[in-house]
Amino acid sequence: MSSNNSTTDENHETDNNGGQVRDRSSRRTFLKATAATGTAVGLGPVVTAGQERQEYRFGGEVAGWQGRSPSQIGGTTNPTLELSEGEEYAFTWQNVDGLPHNVAILNGEGEAIERTEIISERGATQTLQFTATTDMAEYVCDVHPASMRGTIQFEGAATTTAAEETERFMPVGPGVGVERIADGFVSPVGLEVPPGDDDRQFILDQVGQIYVHGPDGLQDEPFIDIADRMVDVGGREGSDFDERGLLGVTFHPDFQNNRRFFVRYSAPLGEPPFLSSADWSDVPDLQEYDHMEVLSEFQASEDLSSGTPNSERRVLEMPSPQFNHNAGDLAFGPDGYLYVPTGDGGGADDVGLGHVEDWYDRNEGGNGQDVTENLMGGVLRIDVDRLQGDLPYAIPDDNPFAEGGEFADYDGLPEQHSWGFRNPWRASFDDDGNFLVASNGQNLFEQVDIAQLGGNHGWNVKEATRCFSTENPNEPPEQCPNSTPDDVRGGEQFIDPVIEYPHTYEGRGVGVSVIGGYMYTNDAIEGVQDKYVFGDYSRTGADPAGRIFAATPSENEDELWSLEEIQVANSPNGKLNRFILAFGQDNQGRLYVLGNGSGTITGETGEVYRIVPAGEGEQLETTEEETTTEGGN
Repeated sequence: MSSNNSTTDENHETDNNGGQVRDRSSRRTFLKATAATGTAVGLGPVVTAGQERQEYRFGGEVAGWQGRSPSQIGGTTNPTLELSEGEEYAFTWQNVDGLPHNVAILNGEGEAIERTEIISERGATQTLQFTATTDMAEYVCDVHPASMRGTIQFEGAATTTAAEETERFMPVGPGVGVERIADGFVSPVGLEVPPGDDDRQFILDQVGQIYVHGPDGLQDEPFIDIADRMVDVGGREGSDFDERGLLGVTFHPDFQNNRRFFVRYSAPLGEPPFLSSADWSDVPDLQEYDHMEVLSEFQASEDLSSGTPNSERRVLEMPSPQFNHNAGDLAFGPDGYLYVPTGDGGGADDVGLGHVEDWYDRNEGGNGQDVTENLMGGVLRIDVDRLQGDLPYAIPDDNPFAEGGEFADYDGLPEQHSWGFRNPWRASFDDDGNFLVASNGQNLFEQVDIAQLGGNHGWNVKEATRCFSTENPNEPPEQCPNSTPDDVRGGEQFIDPVIEYPHTYEGRGVGVSVIGGYMYTNDAIEGVQDKYVFGDYSRTGADPAGRIFAATPSENEDELWSLEEIQVANSPNGKLNRFILAFGQDNQGRLYVLGNGSGTITGETGEVYRIVPAGEGEQLETTEEETTTEGGN
């Protein structure tokens, strides 16, 4: 479910070497942004100084630019715009999902020729007027360039199709097969197996249910249904995309005896105080927060066949300012403690409502670098087998800010295990006790980290191994700190990820949101042994084009792991051709991949596949888009 130093003055932007890129005061751009309740941009052609401009109209959302008019682009995602040199055009779009977007026109080198300001109000519209020049190659959203990206071409100009591109970021890896074990879900975001249970897989549907797949297939009735205590998942006005819902489950190590299991879900906000060591009583604008992330304990029935909804005991509550970046996974470590990855509060860049100030003045925000105000942007570690004070859990003695921890002399919330994460979507322990955390990047890079006790993993000072700028998130500064200042916990060093990949490479999408996976230690699938199998939600974000990757650990701990793209042998194009939402692993070490065909909280296209050796499994269908764009990532 997965980021070159620039300076600006009022009228100019400069590149990393101080060279002038463009003069803002002379650009031929007309920009208009209106609220949904304000004056809308006209639907007809825009007329300026007696000259008619052809207008292209779009809906703008993370999934891509949705063509509306003229008719030749209607209903098309990221349509190619055919322009004539010297003609006047208008690009008008409406913000569909309420996330930050803008539009920029790029040349063949990826440099912006024209761009608008970023707006984030759902329903607001914006118009960019320009004169077509043959150096225009693409139109993109600066915030979501991988998924919101379309091609510009000119009449009579030679074009190169994606199928002719051959250079890949990742080499082609081993082939596998897949066999469908269950379908009919809305958005399957997790597969977990209790300790000691070799016959059942528990599948999470984001809309509120946990289902059991056993030897006789998928059971008709859910193991537990908690939709009635969640927010209205998929009910965001104007968008079917949602990151809230039922997001994680894990089973107590002694589940077979004590019947305890733990669930993460998105609930209505409620009123403080909330269950954690953080003090929310004086948080400004708390009433404007979107929802609350809840960690609850439930009990199963005596025969372990079903969960008991009225057994719920809330363990941890975290108000969330935005609808996205909720993380959601849960895992018991080999130490017996419960590990709880948390997102940075949502929005973009770790700034805005609900994002506190931190020590790094160059960047605005944020929660990833803060350890005192809230529990966002990190990994929490708690003891659910003991109580401590007024909390329904205890703090492990060696947690960094506990009395026996590394940073006991510094302020910090005691639940913190590690911090500096953006949106850690899916995490798992390997056989050596390493906690592999896949964290979604902002605009340019995805990463996987080994979370370390007391470790700072860099966000939002860094995006993966690169410096990050909240002012220019598409232009990584050449320099940034590699540690906190001496007066911030003695100057802790940032910990780089073990895996990093870009959103795009040589003009082709690689991925947009990393989906964490598992170390594969079986020997049934040739070429995958002792590799970390994970993936990405979609090559571009707009198509059901999720990728399955494998990473080989480096013998040198200072080097990134090597990557390759696993091929689905029983698919015509080697791909799963689904939006990939999660991976799973059972107690026999077998791997699973979960996804759907919509990428949203709609329909019942959700499926669960077991990964099997190449030559086994079932034949998959592909889409016309994926057939014609084969050429590597």
